[in-house]
Amino acid sequence: MVRVKICGITNSEDAQLCVEAGADALGFIFVEGTPRYVGPAEARAIIVGLPPFVTPVGVFWDHAPGHVKAVAEECGLRALQFHGDEPPERLAGYQLPIIKTIKVARAEDLDAMSRYRVSAFLLDSPARWSEGEARAPIQWELARRAAASRLIILSAGLTADTVAAAVRVARPFAVDVNSGVEAAPGKKDPDRVRRFIASAKSTGAEIG
Repeated sequence: MVRVKICGITNSEDAQLCVEAGADALGFIFVEGTPRYVGPAEARAIIVGLPPFVTPVGVFWDHAPGHVKAVAEECGLRALQFHGDEPPERLAGYQLPIIKTIKVARAEDLDAMSRYRVSAFLLDSPARWSEGEARAPIQWELARRAAASRLIILSAGLTADTVAAAVRVARPFAVDVNSGVEAAPGKKDPDRVRRFIASAKSTGAEIG
């Protein structure tokens, strides 16, 4: 079964929507100055209301380890995603599962995975952040190549209309979506969320 992470959660209503639709994980972006930034106190208020088997993931970008650990403890995070240019040594010493984002424009970009010892890799496009516009997907065939030997979370440009094809080609452990299920930056669209999760999970069940 393919897991689904809905990222860019900024409010309790969207969190509850995603949980009820079947999301396995919710992403909280702690990168200041970005469209979906959420402060630690706001995130904690949302996370305390999550059921036990929905994983809150904190997204960071080149933050100091001390800051990351403080936010993780305050909010009750259960996984950490690093989206910047963090070197492998910067990711040592955490007690939580680590997801490292790899920005993929060509096959050679996957070579960076060999440098890291983490729980999973999230494959994303090189574009920094979406302001609500559609993002270009990465090559799903490259993701499938990576998924043959590593735990892969597929991101970048996924929507309810494309996630089934992406899952069939890439065979990822999980898929991650943000702007593809939004009504506006930081606000999820209920219909898009429900259709995305249903499509991803039903396709994952088909292919085993």
